[in-house]
Amino acid sequence: MHCVGLAPLAAAVSNAGGLGIITALTLPTPEKLSEEIRRCRELTDKPFGVNLTFLPSVKQPDYPGYVRAIIEGGVKAVETAGNNPEKVLPVLHEAGVKIIHKCTSIRHALKAERIGCDAISVDGFECGGHPGEDDVPNFILLPRAAQELKVPFIASGGMADGRSLVAALALGAEGINMGTRFLATREAPVHQNVKDAIVRASELDTRLVMRPLRNTERVLTNAAVERMLQKEREFGSSIQFKDIAEEVAGVYPRVMYNGEMDAGAWSCGMVAGLIDDIPSVADLVERIMSEADSIIQRRLAAIVG
Repeated sequence: MHCVGLAPLAAAVSNAGGLGIITALTLPTPEKLSEEIRRCRELTDKPFGVNLTFLPSVKQPDYPGYVRAIIEGGVKAVETAGNNPEKVLPVLHEAGVKIIHKCTSIRHALKAERIGCDAISVDGFECGGHPGEDDVPNFILLPRAAQELKVPFIASGGMADGRSLVAALALGAEGINMGTRFLATREAPVHQNVKDAIVRASELDTRLVMRPLRNTERVLTNAAVERMLQKEREFGSSIQFKDIAEEVAGVYPRVMYNGEMDAGAWSCGMVAGLIDDIPSVADLVERIMSEADSIIQRRLAAIVG
């Protein structure tokens, strides 16, 4: 949700009864994150969280500054992702912040549980963005999480509607985490071209890129993505990031804000195949809850009866 998880969308999700998330690294500095947190508080009086993704980088973000902005902003839920968040847990926990760590495998989820994360976002192979390297879909990953974890977990990847929610609950999750589905809403602060591309896409229109670099990312196909895959085939195991930088570096603002749909690779889940409209966040959440209630109260109750 880079360049997407800003105050308008986060506040809309929280106002609708979910937990909206601001993506910290979308903001260039801790000071800008503080401003976005204040902006979100002007739009909602409901709880919201901040995503803090730990990535390897030549120039490391000011992570202590971002953590400070989160605490000083009174945010009580942080979603961590990427590398091990252990270093920031003590200061966040001391401030009363709950930590939800994103994991794509059971071994990583168990490690997150051991180091003190309060909950896990279990991301199946279907998810947009980085699905890890194990390629385990949610129909297996979620029940395995239910077998192994003692802390609560939510389901991420392939989640879009009431059926997704009921299935996730049945498989042991406490709820669902949606990215691509919220991207195709009226409040998402991105170009209309992005929303229209998701609506047009089928479940067959995503690709896995950067597999040779073991940094796999699921993206929506476009001309740049297909060019990138051709490079990966040609370079094989000798490929380096610099060989594909044109299709990856600096892409998100061009796509999300300018609507340049062939600028490069941008994350999108297979769930695009289930998305055929661009509702308001409130209407989407209400529809999901209504569908879920109908499935549980009518269809499943009738089967059990």
